[in-house]
Amino acid sequence: MAAALLDASITLPAETESRVALTAAAVDLLLLLWQRHGPLMFHQSGGCCDGSSPMCFPAGEFLTGDQDVLLGRFELAEPPVSKPLEFWMSGEQFKNWSHTHLTVDVVPGRGSGFSVEAPEGVRFLIRSRLIDSP
Repeated sequence: MAAALLDASITLPAETESRVALTAAAVDLLLLLWQRHGPLMFHQSGGCCDGSSPMCFPAGEFLTGDQDVLLGRFELAEPPVSKPLEFWMSGEQFKNWSHTHLTVDVVPGRGSGFSVEAPEGVRFLIRSRLIDSP
């Protein structure tokens, strides 16, 4: 049985569908991490090492710039409890992945020491599929 996905809101001009989603397992882990670290954010870089893994940081700890692209915003909890989470990607990486929809999932294993899930024995992983261009 496939788990339901949580789609991010659309943040890119002229787009009509979400660019990024979270699996139920990712949402559950993010809610646990939110309790420990407070508000969170994702950044997907194109760098070396864990460059293809989404990195989860306390919100504002990773400074985004004009070159970064906001792919979407999630609401992890139902109102009146607000738990927003933004998903950012480096502009260079977005050029390479602009034709894909990303789904953030959780798998066993150790990811980057910079991402807040590292001590949990799991890591976030991107699954992708092709999308039609707007």
